[in-house]
Amino acid sequence: MKSPLFKCLCAKSPKEKVKLLENLCCLLSEFLGTGMLMFLGCMGCIESDAFESSSLLRSLNFGMIVLIIIQCFGCCSGAHLNPAVTLASYIYDMISLPMVVGYIVVQILGAICGYGLLKVFLPMDLIQVPGKSTALCLTSVHANIATWQAVGIEMCITATLMWVCCGVWDSRNKMFQDSVPIRFGMTVAALSMTAGPLTGASMNPARSLAPAIWNNQMQDQWIYWVGPLLSSIIATNFYKYVFKSQDCEEEKPNTKVNVAQISCP
Repeated sequence: MKSPLFKCLCAKSPKEKVKLLENLCCLLSEFLGTGMLMFLGCMGCIESDAFESSSLLRSLNFGMIVLIIIQCFGCCSGAHLNPAVTLASYIYDMISLPMVVGYIVVQILGAICGYGLLKVFLPMDLIQVPGKSTALCLTSVHANIATWQAVGIEMCITATLMWVCCGVWDSRNKMFQDSVPIRFGMTVAALSMTAGPLTGASMNPARSLAPAIWNNQMQDQWIYWVGPLLSSIIATNFYKYVFKSQDCEEEKPNTKVNVAQISCP
């Protein structure tokens, strides 16, 4: 299979080259944005005797980082930062299937690189949270929460995030885009405060996978894939067929509308 760069160089028409360059720009911004999410978001979760932390502080930190990234890259790729959001945008008829695959691949790679950069700059005693068996920013299920409950919690909070995305994409909101970074930042912060102590409030498979890979702690990782992705499919289809305005069916939304998502501590 030919790479996007090869296709771009061999494109016959200027229009083809512009389109391919735009696609590459989208992929690069998703890679950088997801890397920033892991690097800056997880850095704000440092906890030790020298660095005090709390669930509230971690939640607000991730929300503010999401706000910053949407402001940076929302106009380029939509700043999905999350395979669940990318899947939702495909269901909502905003992005092609090949780009869905490209987005998810670069999101995973960006998350892995972002967390790897964190391990380069931070001493090991900060990566391994003192007094805990889990590593920095690793999502895990609370001991008192059953597996099926964890899946249900991740599905519910991801559904909320997906409905926020659908509401932003709805053509009835096309005149109210200036505050999108704030909306998503506050949504992520609120959902993190709500479910963070229970499941880590991931809502984002890429965000959960990167710390698990780097710290070789893959336990319960399937929860953070099945829950968010299944919820994305159900919640987005529900909104699409129940609430989506008729105008959206006739005029597909711009694929570069700010849509983030994120993940949480």
